[in-house]
Amino acid sequence: MADRGVAVNATTNPEPQAPEPGQQQEAPPLRSAAWFGAGATGGKLRAFSHRSRMRQLGYLPEEHLGKPVIAILNTWSEINPCHMHLRERAEQVKRGVWQAGGFPLEFPVATLSETFQKPTPMLYRNLLAMEAEELLRSYPVDGAVLMGGCDKTVPALLMGAASADLPAIVVPAGPMLRGHYRGRPLGSGTDLWAYWDEYRAGRIGECELAEVECGLARSPGHCMTMGTASTMTAAAEALGMALPGASAIPAVDSAHHRMAAASGARVVGMVREQLTPSRVMTRAAFEDAVATVLSLGGSTNALIHLIAMAGRVGVALSLEDFDAIGSRVPVLADVRPVGRHLMEDFYYAGGLPALLAQLARVPGALHPERITVTGAEFATYYRDAPSHAEDASAPDRVIRTPQDPVAAEGGVAVLRGNLAPGGAVIKHLAADPKLLTHTGPAVVFDSYQDLQQRIDDPALAVTEDSVVVLRGAGPLGGPGMPEYGMLPIPAYLLERGVTDLVRISDARMSGTSYGTCVLHVAPESHTGGPLALVRDGDLVTLDVPGRRLHLDVDDAELERRRAAWQPPEPHHQRGYGALYAEHVQQADEGCDFDFLARPGRNPAPDPQ
Repeated sequence: MADRGVAVNATTNPEPQAPEPGQQQEAPPLRSAAWFGAGATGGKLRAFSHRSRMRQLGYLPEEHLGKPVIAILNTWSEINPCHMHLRERAEQVKRGVWQAGGFPLEFPVATLSETFQKPTPMLYRNLLAMEAEELLRSYPVDGAVLMGGCDKTVPALLMGAASADLPAIVVPAGPMLRGHYRGRPLGSGTDLWAYWDEYRAGRIGECELAEVECGLARSPGHCMTMGTASTMTAAAEALGMALPGASAIPAVDSAHHRMAAASGARVVGMVREQLTPSRVMTRAAFEDAVATVLSLGGSTNALIHLIAMAGRVGVALSLEDFDAIGSRVPVLADVRPVGRHLMEDFYYAGGLPALLAQLARVPGALHPERITVTGAEFATYYRDAPSHAEDASAPDRVIRTPQDPVAAEGGVAVLRGNLAPGGAVIKHLAADPKLLTHTGPAVVFDSYQDLQQRIDDPALAVTEDSVVVLRGAGPLGGPGMPEYGMLPIPAYLLERGVTDLVRISDARMSGTSYGTCVLHVAPESHTGGPLALVRDGDLVTLDVPGRRLHLDVDDAELERRRAAWQPPEPHHQRGYGALYAEHVQQADEGCDFDFLARPGRNPAPDPQ
């Protein structure tokens, strides 16, 4: 049997391959056959009706009867630039399904556009997860291809697919091409924040800003930095839910077309092998995904999403797991915002298989023998995968070795203390090192709108020593926990050359962001968490080496403040927002809905 791993030669980059089938066993009964009957004329009244309606759709019985029916869950939309190519890419997926003897059906599902959807697509992640689960449960399908890439999409699709537990494979949308500005490469998000601060500080003008605007995002695909999108598609690959090498392929590269077709072909084999998410998304798989995310210097959002995804398959993943794994896993990807390069560079350097090959050299970092969607062990994803560089010892190489890492430990730290009894996180490798141990007076904002209105007011007297606190931006307070966590620095400090401050919030932060930003403070202020009790001038201590976040106010005073605290009015009185508010969990639990996260039985539908 041919190797199921990554095909690499001296002149091409790693490209996912559809594995050759192994020893064929007797195929299990197809789930879709319950809708259509045991043959062209078999079954009951409903089967007769279903076959008639398939003819109405223009399908001949021999096109679909007795074949695995594959649902293609496509998040394409004309308002989602990350997914604008997925309508075309679905055709390549269909090609692969047909060639492998399956029957593809495309399902349009909700698109979660980080760029345009307000207040945040995080509010709707669970809605897409519910849609994916119920579509797969209620229609005559045997397996699924999950198409997406923009931040919340991949977690949502995997959460839904895990709960439905039909064979499923991820087709990552892929990163966009690098941006350009006056001979310099631009990284979406990361350089947006940087140049906007330059503009606010008066160091560039309208003309320069317009050039940046035109050159920042120049092709289909998600952010080409190691933001949440690249982090979560890499996590899907590390989980074993996408083909090896799939996550880093640029969206417009022809290898992306081939990966889509190979994924369509592979899911047909998964149906025949009954290879479901519950067999792939194991405890070991999640530990490997965490190690991969931390080795990439990935987004803090991954903590929330991976905890939620793990909960759907009964794996108890916690913040402590991230901290423990991060203590023994080095950062090996020199990619922005932690590093210097972009996703194109990462792909040409060998992509995730090359990084995993280096990570596997760290004792105990990975579980090589667990099963993946290829049907083979995880080690085939990275075994013998080389890192490509003109000079293997060059200091600017994109994928580093454990002996010469970007950083000796993972790029995310978990903090606890009286200000965050449920935990908080910081991407400390993207912070100013001198602020990682800091005590300063709080300057408090009760909402993001309050922050926007007052942050540049000199009367606030924000200094380099201040600790800027934003509350009311968590899962309930946001609502939806928007990406407000990279709080702006006052313009008058930017003008003086101040580039970082300690900032604390119950919000999230874009994975493309940077700075000394403490995020995901739990429990959030909207529920009466300690962040709700902070007042202007209170001393706050951040101690990243000690993993501590402390409000320097005595317990008796905090109790007095807690007794006087009044819960805010709910944002929504009806509709999905009200459902969300009634059931969403806190950040340290993954922000899933309690009724989706809990174990329990969902009866299979009776098609007859």
